[in-house]
Amino acid sequence: MESYRSDLRTPSLDEFEALGRAAMNSLPEEFRNLCKDVQIVAADAASADVLDELGVEDPLDLLGLFEGIGMAQGATEIRTGQMPNRIWLYRNAILDYWRDHDETLEAIVLHVLVHEIGHHFGFSDDDMEAIEDELD
Repeated sequence: MESYRSDLRTPSLDEFEALGRAAMNSLPEEFRNLCKDVQIVAADAASADVLDELGVEDPLDLLGLFEGIGMAQGATEIRTGQMPNRIWLYRNAILDYWRDHDETLEAIVLHVLVHEIGHHFGFSDDDMEAIEDELD
């Protein structure tokens, strides 16, 4: 996949989802297997309801979100009517962050994805940082 660092056009939502899938595919196999049913979805920004629920005032402060029942909360149990687990990538916030930092868009998406997968597993911030360090 091309790097967006030198590409001046804004990636579409579909391209953001593709970046998320590519980031997921770069993770160690044991993590990919445990996350195989987690959907990756892109949106321009979190909904007003999500922002209110999380107490986030500025939508540019929320780059991603894990939505669902994580493994730490018993995601392996089957629940009738349960929505699929999702990782949301919020394009406007990620692009805003990207503009102000010297990282590739792919690296930022990977960081957001690893952080949100961490919520799926019930990992601490230190655990998530160790995973990212291993990927570098």
